[in-house]
Amino acid sequence: MSRLVVLAGPTAVGKGTVVRALRAMAPEVYVSISATTRDPRPGETDGVDYHFLDADDFTRRVEAGEFLEWAVVHGVNRYGTLRGPVDDCLASGRPCLLEIDLQGARQVKETMPDAHFVFLAPPSWEELVVRLVGRGTEGEEERERRLVTAREEMAAAGEFDQTIINDTVERAAAELLSVVRATG
Repeated sequence: MSRLVVLAGPTAVGKGTVVRALRAMAPEVYVSISATTRDPRPGETDGVDYHFLDADDFTRRVEAGEFLEWAVVHGVNRYGTLRGPVDDCLASGRPCLLEIDLQGARQVKETMPDAHFVFLAPPSWEELVVRLVGRGTEGEEERERRLVTAREEMAAAGEFDQTIINDTVERAAAELLSVVRATG
């Protein structure tokens, strides 16, 4: 059995960007694709970036026990990790990484306490704000909601086994890859 690595951190810290860089370095690492009820952003592809589900399908899958974890994020949309692909990956011995939010990480910790939990942090609060505003994917109201959530998420860093600072994507991805390989 492989050991699961769980990556979480505040909104706009660059989790997706770091994971894409890790995938480029090590395509053998399985990265779970989250399901969500939010609409795709420009350029996102169903089944590649996320499994985009409507609210009814998401609810049906929750009720059927198909999620390892799921949560309502930023008070609006649901996100979750489908259990089947993760269980298959772990059983195969392949390195397995979950990129999820804080609520999801807490749920996984309850059911899989032997996983290794990594918090991805920004170099500073100010840099996190710059990244959120700079990506331009949310309106003013959504940005403010995400910043409130981000403050709560930053306060939870101590719940994780280790913290990686996302000062540069390449360095953070290389450090995360070394963690995945060491725990696999």
